[in-house]
Amino acid sequence: MNGIQLHHGKLWFAGINDNWKLAKFEVQEIHEALDDVKKYITDRPETKLIKMIYPPLDSVTAAIQLQNRVLFKSSFISLTETCNSCHRVTQHEFNVITIPTSPPVTNQEFKPVLQ
Repeated sequence: MNGIQLHHGKLWFAGINDNWKLAKFEVQEIHEALDDVKKYITDRPETKLIKMIYPPLDSVTAAIQLQNRVLFKSSFISLTETCNSCHRVTQHEFNVITIPTSPPVTNQEFKPVLQ
């Protein structure tokens, strides 16, 4: 889940900077990480609840496809709230995810590259 949290933060900064290619990449990374959790961590009860994250993740993906920053922000907030709902249901309520206030890495540009 730490990897997902990193991609979640990077996704936020890509989206608010209209870097739609990077945002699309980060959503794909989250999907791959969730697929790995479902495939390799089958013995944990919270794995069964991962499906709750897909509707808000699909909304984020749609906002990226539309290149709509307003829709991106609202769907990202919903995604973050869903992460926290899952944490509460799985008795991980101590793990509260927030909208990032600073980039999770300092060695990456989040603005789109001008071509």
